[in-house]
Amino acid sequence: MSTTASTPAGIPSATGRKAPSSHEPATGKGALWRTLLGTGIGNAVEWYDWAVYATFTPFLAGALFNPQDPTSAVLSILAIFAVGFVARPFGGFLFGWIGDRIGRKTSMTLAVGLASLGSLVIAVAPTYGLAGAWASLTLLVARLLQGLAHGGELPSSQTYLSEMAPKEKRGFWATLIYTSGTAGILFGTLLGAIMTTALPKAEMQAWGWRVPFAIGAVLGLYALFMRARLHETEIFAEEDSATKRAPIWPQIVRYRKQALQVIGLTVGLTVIYYIWGVVAPSYAATSLHMDRGAALWAGVVGNIVFIAALPFWGKLSDKIGRKKVLLSGAIGTAVLHFPMTWLLKDSPWQLAVSMSVMLIFIAASAAIVPAVYAELFPTSIRTVGVGVPYSICVAVFGGTAPYLQTWLASINVGVLFNVYAVVLLLVSALFVLTIPETKGKDLNEVPAA
Repeated sequence: MSTTASTPAGIPSATGRKAPSSHEPATGKGALWRTLLGTGIGNAVEWYDWAVYATFTPFLAGALFNPQDPTSAVLSILAIFAVGFVARPFGGFLFGWIGDRIGRKTSMTLAVGLASLGSLVIAVAPTYGLAGAWASLTLLVARLLQGLAHGGELPSSQTYLSEMAPKEKRGFWATLIYTSGTAGILFGTLLGAIMTTALPKAEMQAWGWRVPFAIGAVLGLYALFMRARLHETEIFAEEDSATKRAPIWPQIVRYRKQALQVIGLTVGLTVIYYIWGVVAPSYAATSLHMDRGAALWAGVVGNIVFIAALPFWGKLSDKIGRKKVLLSGAIGTAVLHFPMTWLLKDSPWQLAVSMSVMLIFIAASAAIVPAVYAELFPTSIRTVGVGVPYSICVAVFGGTAPYLQTWLASINVGVLFNVYAVVLLLVSALFVLTIPETKGKDLNEVPAA
């Protein structure tokens, strides 16, 4: 592992010192863009993988499961989707351990490599007609790999980016996580729309469904190459070697309050983002009978607004503080959730407006939680300390959200799901009050346990 200072040449590090130039002749700006691109493209690939799996579910079900029982095949596909969520906490611990013991760069690189392997396995998987149940097992293995990778990607990339950022701009830098992730989702969704429009259903079922996963594998390899060229963060490189070797679990127990705060800050965000950032267009098309193409484009508009709002909130948090921005996001989304739900009827403009309004306020939390998480933990367990509680929260609350929403709607009490989402937002708002203000914090400082 290189001990060369990893902040781009000429860019102030979180400790306030300027890092020496690396061995490459790149300018400071060139090294800065390499850092941002290497971090962002890997994160985008991970989110793209999950988007295309959801988009191409019907074709995967027909190709890799028994086509004589289509209902069972779709349910099996959804169950395997849930397995990916179950694997996340294990990935959070595995890659968190690697990130805190070996290095943030190593953890990030291995995570995107594993995700790329999972996409490749799906792209070349044998069909049910050729291999029978082995085809289904192949998909299960691939999704387990991707679940592990995704559980490790977010904490690793969040920690790396936060440690590379100048402390006075850390909130702004943190916006790259959801910006790149949403870009990955948009790319996967638009690819699905274009392919299903351009190719006959028979060809999509025969071979077309393999294309997005092959693209994901190639993009993952490119991200792997980009990340292999990055340097380790200066903060991690300067950490005392004895501290790096200290047992992980006692440190996790010591900082259990911070782990609980990560869960509390995440519960509202993960469910409300699922509602408005992920499934709103699908809900409008299936339940409100909106034209699917129009719903898709309305969703694109909403997510573009979301991307545009992220840097605004990130910069604002660097000026007025993290807690004020987090409270604005949690309370704003809680107050507006029901009005925007009532606005949404059967018109694409209603979907575009309601999604945009909600995603502007959702962006307040999404923009800066990567920085907030990093600022809660010491360097020695920053990756695993974030990765494990975050992955557990997303698995328990985010992974069950689609099933809970569908079940409550099936028994004609769908409004309870909306109440549930608002309650979780208020829980997150209460947890904001328990955290210290960390704007401009020096990450070398050890927080109180």
